[in-house]
Amino acid sequence: MAKVHPNTEEYCIAGVEVAGDRKDMSRVLTVWRKSLLFSCSGFTVFDDEGNLVFRVDNYGSGRAGEVVLMDAAGKPLLTVRRKKLSLGEDWKIYNGEDAADPVYSVKKQYAKTALAHVTACRQRCSSAAFGYEVEGSYARRSCTVFDGRRRPVAEVRRKETVGGVGFGDDVYRLVLRPAADACLAMAVVVVLDQMFG
Repeated sequence: MAKVHPNTEEYCIAGVEVAGDRKDMSRVLTVWRKSLLFSCSGFTVFDDEGNLVFRVDNYGSGRAGEVVLMDAAGKPLLTVRRKKLSLGEDWKIYNGEDAADPVYSVKKQYAKTALAHVTACRQRCSSAAFGYEVEGSYARRSCTVFDGRRRPVAEVRRKETVGGVGFGDDVYRLVLRPAADACLAMAVVVVLDQMFG
């Protein structure tokens, strides 16, 4: 069996400089909507070289409305929790397994094109209006995350077919622009799956 060498650090920093001739290229992750563990649901995420980058394992005994995004070694990176007693779909994203202060809030939008709005819960940058808008269709695996200036930072796309055989809805691509934070983008994908999956 091939050995997995986790290298999550390069994916979890917003605005990371990609080395050498790849600095203007997008990064592509393959998202498999399946856990590597038997009898669990979740996600397994690989980079373009086949290395395991992220995983989500939802155990049957886990709390409803809580999902933990981990690196390849199982270290918790972000925890996604549904806000209880809210009038709509409202999810909070926390660092690691911390439950004290949310870092981001994701709210379901009920517009024709907008799926969700992501806002920072703390001042993380110089811009006062720091947030993202998710548009498209998660059910069709065709949606885009736009930053506050309407620039696309991440996209969910269908995986291309190989030899005429399709992958279905359980395998798709997460395309990240060079300055995108892959941890946040994957956490948004997890929330979209909870909202629309």
